[in-house]
Amino acid sequence: MRKLTISNHTDNHVSIEYGSSSSSQGHGRSSVILPSASTTLEVTGAQSHLVLSNIVNAKWPSDEKLQVDADALSMRVPLVFSAQWKVVNVEDGCPWRIYRSKVSLCMQYRGYTGIIRMFILASFLSDLPDAIPISALSLPGTHDTMALYGWPISQCQDLTTPLPVQLQSGIRVLDIRLAVKDDGLMAFHGVYPQRASFQYILQTIHDFLIAPETCGETIVMSIKQEDFMNISPTIFSERVRDEITNGAGGMDMWYLGNRIPTLGEVRGKVVMFSRFGGDSNGWKGGLEGMGIHPTTWPDSKKTGFTWECKNTLVQTHDWYSIPSFLNIPEKVDLATRILLPPTHDLPTPTLNITFFSAASFPLGLPPAIARGFGWPKLGFGVEGVNSRVGTWLLSLLSAVDEPRVRGWAFMDFYQDPEDNAIVPLLVECNFKGFIHGFDTF
Repeated sequence: MRKLTISNHTDNHVSIEYGSSSSSQGHGRSSVILPSASTTLEVTGAQSHLVLSNIVNAKWPSDEKLQVDADALSMRVPLVFSAQWKVVNVEDGCPWRIYRSKVSLCMQYRGYTGIIRMFILASFLSDLPDAIPISALSLPGTHDTMALYGWPISQCQDLTTPLPVQLQSGIRVLDIRLAVKDDGLMAFHGVYPQRASFQYILQTIHDFLIAPETCGETIVMSIKQEDFMNISPTIFSERVRDEITNGAGGMDMWYLGNRIPTLGEVRGKVVMFSRFGGDSNGWKGGLEGMGIHPTTWPDSKKTGFTWECKNTLVQTHDWYSIPSFLNIPEKVDLATRILLPPTHDLPTPTLNITFFSAASFPLGLPPAIARGFGWPKLGFGVEGVNSRVGTWLLSLLSAVDEPRVRGWAFMDFYQDPEDNAIVPLLVECNFKGFIHGFDTF
């Protein structure tokens, strides 16, 4: 006998039938889960599948059923404490995303199936109210957004996920790193060129933000100088300003205040997060007109650091120089912990910024850290950061208390594992753990 918890994170009533491999009718064993509720079933070894039905949904007939194969409930798990998960493949038109996981602890097994809404990831911010400050959002992001080349050291994103794909996939925080060249600002990761100009980036974002389907979105763009050893910060700052002025959308596309705006203030705009220096010459308002401007950013500080943006305390984790892949569990623990509410009340609102990315040479290259290697689901290999983050998010969603996960999360190879499975979980967090006074001004 195994226990299976099923959580319904949707607005629908979900009917559940479960039975043996020899029957598709479930032998009368059924249950109904109310919206935003959970149920725990006792499943025998003979019961090999679930059938989930959407009771009320005009776009998906109530007599259609989605069968979840029972193999979902018998994934191979090592005898030591472990957690594994995967996404259920669903048919076109299904209103849900379905995740399943199995956890073993001291030989006691617990299965979990989570049902979340099938958000249109390209426009998920449209479902959120204008009054929410962007510090109170859970925003998926990419570390070194344009780093599509230079495998295995410099590449941080897959060639199949260029900038337009990222935006359509729900990525809302970009990490743009630039260097000054004769033809203009170009994307670089360290000394490695990434074959994209700043003008291309601006045009791509402008096209996204003026499209009818996505004009209600907003994008946070961190801009960082990669050639600071050769080009003065003042020159770099001037070039950024000039290219924005003359690029697609011009200055009107940007929110440049040095404070945390509400979502309503920045729909259809790019929020500048300026991680570059200079004397602010030529920027309207000086330093106060260069966007959200960190006052400190220590290099790879393991314990994280804090700084202030007007009335908001910014808690930041950017420990990237980990010794090797053996430090992946510690990295994930520190990077996820910062997204949870503090253990004590803080006098001011907070913005949490975390980097799930990390790298070191030769035992911690970006693909290995993000994706892992070997066959970790079979107990042979190393589970990567992204998979562990998925486990963490699913464990929170399966908990009795509604989770409050907030912050901007930068990822490497964000679509791994399971074909863009982490982004929907981070998006779902926006609809959990609402606290009046923190989620509105």
